Amino acid sequence: MLGTSRGIALILAIIIGLMVAAFLSLMDDATVNLILVAAGLAFSASYIFIFITLEFLVFREIGNIYSLLEKIQKKKHGEIITEKSGSASISPLRKINKVINSYAIAQQKEIDALQKNAEYRREFVADISHELKTPIFATQGYIHTLLDGAIDDKQVRMKFLKRAAKNLDSLDKLVMDLLTLNQIESGDIDFHFSEFRLKALVLEVIDQLEHKATKKGISLKFKFEEGVDYLTYGDEDKIYRVIQNLLFNAINYNNKKVGGEVEVELKAGKSSIQVSVKDNGKGIPAEDIKHIFERFYRVEKSRSKEKGGTGLGLAIVKHILEGHKSKISVSSTVGKGSVFSFSLPLIKEDEAE
Repeated sequence: MLGTSRGIALILAIIIGLMVAAFLSLMDDATVNLILVAAGLAFSASYIFIFITLEFLVFREIGNIYSLLEKIQKKKHGEIITEKSGSASISPLRKINKVINSYAIAQQKEIDALQKNAEYRREFVADISHELKTPIFATQGYIHTLLDGAIDDKQVRMKFLKRAAKNLDSLDKLVMDLLTLNQIESGDIDFHFSEFRLKALVLEVIDQLEHKATKKGISLKFKFEEGVDYLTYGDEDKIYRVIQNLLFNAINYNNKKVGGEVEVELKAGKSSIQVSVKDNGKGIPAEDIKHIFERFYRVEKSRSKEKGGTGLGLAIVKHILEGHKSKISVSSTVGKGSVFSFSLPLIKEDEAE
């Protein structure tokens, strides 16, 4: 009642009527009837005037604004404040103030998110332009050199064609990695979960990369418990890619010319399998560790092109493991090496049967 135009008009009209009565009572010739009539007229006139003013010029306009803001907020953010527009309030502006504040906070959050996304897009465009530029320009150089006459020299021709093909392979790998990462992040790629033996999968990856490790003078080791097949549940192809990327990086960035080692270890716990990939390379500086799972981030920026990576491998690893409800962790000491590890569920043989 007190928060409505009727209640406020009644209180103010009573006060005005009492003030008129009090003023007339100070006059010597004022009778009681005169005082009562004057107070009644003042009360009635004041009540009607104040009620009409508040109801039609204040409360209804505020109510319309409040309802409009509610609709905008509900349409834009799917929620409104819990207080109903007809509920009583000592201050008629309190509710609208709440809605405006709530809407302003939501809008500011949206602006912050848009600014962050815009910055991310600018960085991404800059990164992808830089990554595409190198193989494209290199390939153009080789082909134009051949077109300018070097194609007649068989030895130069084969050499330049091989280099152009190598750059195009790098470009193809970059595009495929970008597509894969985009599909995973957008949820367009499906995970096909099934039971598989993790030990056999690791042996397959080691067999694939063993020649590359040997060429770099790096020995690959596989540590596991004999008699355990490490049966797990997940997307076998994508876990293969995770281990492949981790081993590829451990081999590629192990700069030891003598005594380089990369070790894969499987540890079976009560309900999970811990997978670790350890190297004794240069290690990763502490300030770089928090960034290594970002797109195109490389610790060795000056020599990254020679390594042959796309800068997307660890970002793909991170998202694949998140799809398996797992996380990749890393510990590293500069000059001693790094350890990347993650876990997968362990399925016991009797449960599988």
